[in-house]
Amino acid sequence: MLLSSLPDRGSRIMADAERPDPCGPPLSRDSLSAPSSSATRRNDCSIAPLTPSASPRAEVRPRMACPFSVVVAIDFGTTSSGYAFSFTEDSEAIIHVMKRWEGGDPGVADQKSPTCLLLTPDLRFHSFGFAARDFYHDLDPDEARHWLYLDKFKMKLHSACDLTMETELEAVNGRRVTAIEVFAHALRFFQEHALKEVKEQSSSVLERDQVRWVITVPAVWRQPAKQFMREAAYVAGLVSADRPEQLLIALEPEAASVYCRKLRLHQVTDLSLRPIANGTDADGSLAFDSSFRQGDKYVVADCGGGTVDLTVHQIEQPQGTLKELYKASGGPYGAVGVDLAFESMLSQIFGDDFIRSFKVKRPAAWVDLTIAFEARKRTVAPGRANALNISLPFSFIDYYKRHRGQSVEAALRRSNLTATFACSSMNIVKWSSQGMLRLTQEAMNELFQPTVANIVRHIEELMSKPEVRGVRFLFLVGGFAESPMLQKAVDKALGRTCRVIIPHNVGLTILKGAVLFGLDPTVVRVRRCPLTYGVGVLNRFVKGRHPQDKLLIKDDRQWCTDILDRFVSVDQSVALGEVVRRSYTPARPCQRKIIINIYCSATDDVTYISDPGVRKCGTVTLELPEALAAPAAGGSARREIRATMQFGDTEIKVTAVDVMSKRSVRASIDFLSN
Repeated sequence: MLLSSLPDRGSRIMADAERPDPCGPPLSRDSLSAPSSSATRRNDCSIAPLTPSASPRAEVRPRMACPFSVVVAIDFGTTSSGYAFSFTEDSEAIIHVMKRWEGGDPGVADQKSPTCLLLTPDLRFHSFGFAARDFYHDLDPDEARHWLYLDKFKMKLHSACDLTMETELEAVNGRRVTAIEVFAHALRFFQEHALKEVKEQSSSVLERDQVRWVITVPAVWRQPAKQFMREAAYVAGLVSADRPEQLLIALEPEAASVYCRKLRLHQVTDLSLRPIANGTDADGSLAFDSSFRQGDKYVVADCGGGTVDLTVHQIEQPQGTLKELYKASGGPYGAVGVDLAFESMLSQIFGDDFIRSFKVKRPAAWVDLTIAFEARKRTVAPGRANALNISLPFSFIDYYKRHRGQSVEAALRRSNLTATFACSSMNIVKWSSQGMLRLTQEAMNELFQPTVANIVRHIEELMSKPEVRGVRFLFLVGGFAESPMLQKAVDKALGRTCRVIIPHNVGLTILKGAVLFGLDPTVVRVRRCPLTYGVGVLNRFVKGRHPQDKLLIKDDRQWCTDILDRFVSVDQSVALGEVVRRSYTPARPCQRKIIINIYCSATDDVTYISDPGVRKCGTVTLELPEALAAPAAGGSARREIRATMQFGDTEIKVTAVDVMSKRSVRASIDFLSN
């Protein structure tokens, strides 16, 4: 073990050397180091500013000091993606949104592209977005079975509990490919298109290292998923791993919040707006005015295709920075839930085995069906009188007749008599002689209700927290925020307690906010930690307080093992620039690497790293530049490596220095190797 003494706390850091080093095999618990002569003081074990400043304003870097010439943001969504950019020397911070692409769906107003990717049978990149979808649609059915079409693959990063660089994705035809390869293809595609458009807008020649990239991710994603996106960017060639500062990971609701705080009355729709007199309505609440005031609190609900993210911010004056009041929350309640409900409905009507077979045997036709539903889904509104028609591809009708020996109309008649869907009679789905499924308003309510109810419930739970009291506005953003079904449900549940606001061009809110975040990453000054993070330490064993199975005796001294030494606690406020410091001492002079396991927990009510809910989530690696020479007689070669960890940013970062030589130590933090 590699230990660092903390004499004021009577504890030692435990760090596992899990890889071989030049001195021999990995260390065991028997290899305990003595306390470092330059022991870490108490304030080194708490969050403290890296550089003390007279006021919060001192932490905000002037916008013109940005070392990059242009900021390019990529909003990588579950169902749709896009890019936008702004030149840093532009005093008005004009945001250029990607040009409208060829193709598109009925009822889709924004310029983003569907998040779908097509690989050739030999796994080479072919196309992305509308081009991928249209080419796949036009393939011969027998040929299409050999091509790899992937869509909505971003959700894999949210659902994978053991995400690694080897994690695989499954294409529509059932073939598998590594996720890192797919994400790298998509990011490389956006890089090429964005840089081409930037060059068309620029009056000077731009070098690649003059571009700052911003990639958006859900706030509820764990650290492994965030690191995965960064690694994919390295593989794609957006930036080099040697210049990590050239890439920012932006949290989607945070980016939306950065944009929303600048909105004016003519740029939004106020769903809660009722007859107003003298600036207040009948119940005395204020309407959305032309600017936020000092101390204003608001919630941003990012309702996307895959996830729903909630964040709560307060505007700090006079600098206008943002302070997070409650840790980001959310879950997999995006618009994809409605699509899955539609697929479940089809399985109940036509049989789960048939739907599975159809997706494999006629993958392009299945994609056509999902596209048809997606286009019609956007038109669903409360109180709609007429039924919604969903076109069934001819190959669906033909394949069902071959597979079952009867028509789809017969299947619907049979389901009307025998089946139920979500406790409702299936006669709410009917057949049209024109080859369409006719979904009544009741049917659409059944499809939307579970997902919409989850979103409303989650927002209501957040609004009931003491930290969120006094919120004046609720912003609905993201692609699903365009849905009248969701808008009405949220306004009905919350419109009396706060103003429900929809920004114009709501589907581009996160994208534009990500550009603004790239121009000034210091705009969010205080964040809340989503988890408790720490390492295992040895404390002096106290009989009666510590369990006997944690007792370790070394050099006639009794130690309690596995105690969780917290770096930060869940929901703790951490300001940008604040750090946690720890010192580590190599156990042997010739040691070249120190590896420290990091543990996390969703609660703060834990004592040991072996407690339920505590899991190993990553490692910090400190690579020592050179082995120490043998100490002179009577001398000491004790070596202290001081690591500095930052938890106030969108990613956890680590740096380190050799205290004796004052030289930087190569330090990295890894959440993907578990």
